[in-house]
Amino acid sequence: MELLKGKTVLITGATRGIGKGIAVLFAQHGANIVFTYRSSDKEAKLLEKELFSYGSKVESYKSDASDFSSAHELIDNVMNNFGSIDVLVNNAGITRDSLLMRMSEDDFDNVMNVNMKSVFNLTKAVLKPMLKQRQGSIINMSSVVGLKGNAGQANYSASKSAINGFTKSIALEIGSRNIRCNAIAPGFIETEMTEALPEETVSHWCAQIPLKRGGTTQDVANVSLFLASDMSKYITGQVINVCGGMLT
Repeated sequence: MELLKGKTVLITGATRGIGKGIAVLFAQHGANIVFTYRSSDKEAKLLEKELFSYGSKVESYKSDASDFSSAHELIDNVMNNFGSIDVLVNNAGITRDSLLMRMSEDDFDNVMNVNMKSVFNLTKAVLKPMLKQRQGSIINMSSVVGLKGNAGQANYSASKSAINGFTKSIALEIGSRNIRCNAIAPGFIETEMTEALPEETVSHWCAQIPLKRGGTTQDVANVSLFLASDMSKYITGQVINVCGGMLT
């Protein structure tokens, strides 16, 4: 079943990890994929090739979602080339972990700009075409630390908590126009970033999770597919935890 057949999806920060997992699954379900990246041209080309293999129309843009003008230029380009944007996945994000006593102003500002301001920029830019279409689904990538906090991640936790509040506010503003806005809050997800962690650190995290394992990018992508598709057409303003029961 191709749940997204004929739909155009824009995903920010999709060349690896959760973003890549979402892009691949969406392409398998018939979506046309537009994705952004900030640095690796090689990884972007490899992902393009993989997505093309599923028969999708694919375009990638080297774009900084945290820049207001760049975000609006991106939406204009996608509309010119695809004619619509049915789903926006605000996935771009960074970490700059440090205890607050040692955290620099730049480390705080950079995380807030990339993680939160990019969500504002892209959501604001995509509203005009979605309002004209009178339909759309916006999916914001949050985190369980936006709900529970985490020592050494005051900047990251603040950015993700802000995304949760933003998501609920936007859902209230645009629900009457048949546009939905939800957030996903992943827990400990095994990605390229976690592969660099010591084994004892990973074991410690997994021991605290009721399912006794880390999540996969597929776990997050499956929930994203649900929120992007018509299966969730009566769901908006929600923050859905994908954490193996970590917050239970």
